Amino acid sequence: MNIRDAIRERHSVRQYKKEPVSAELRDKLNALISETNEESGLNIQIIYDEPRCLDSILARFSKFRNAENYIAIVGNKSLTDLNERGGYYGEKLVIAAQMMGLNTCWIGGSFSRKNCGAVIGDEEKLVCIIAIGYGLNEGNKHRSKSFARLCSVPEEEMPVWFKAGMIAAMMAPTALNQQKFFVEMEGEEAVITTDGGGMAQIDLGIVKYNFEAASGHKCR
Repeated sequence: MNIRDAIRERHSVRQYKKEPVSAELRDKLNALISETNEESGLNIQIIYDEPRCLDSILARFSKFRNAENYIAIVGNKSLTDLNERGGYYGEKLVIAAQMMGLNTCWIGGSFSRKNCGAVIGDEEKLVCIIAIGYGLNEGNKHRSKSFARLCSVPEEEMPVWFKAGMIAAMMAPTALNQQKFFVEMEGEEAVITTDGGGMAQIDLGIVKYNFEAASGHKCR
């Protein structure tokens, strides 16, 4: 499975098997998170076999089951782009997990912050978490807005690389599937923006990662 395949096949999963993540995959995930933190300047952590964080009334109402492993996106409050950066590097881990045969779900509010197992310093903030594990299913494809509503470039005029990035961006998970982003092209560069607040900034990072991973081009 390559990155484009993983982006296409990855869907949000809320119900998981009562099965611990294998020691081999834990080693891979731990190493990848360490590398990601080095690159990003974040303090992303993964917590295994901890059921309390996603056993709240709200989590159960949101149909989470056996979600006992999760990635905590943590970073310094002083980072002006903390939410966007968390979304970008969190999505990098999500797609890597998909390629390892694991399922995931981004979670912005349906979890117990007081029961989260992450270590959060006084100058740090818990942005969100990502459930991870062996899903009971592969999830369902979400509906997407049209090219015309999400991008200023007509589909028939898109360069091959740009269209590949755009398709991946449209597959990105966003809060309540609102897709509050817009893609433009300035010269040979894609520019992705949002007019939304906190969760939309996380979504913006997620969308940017998908676009770059699929297109092979950096965007801003």
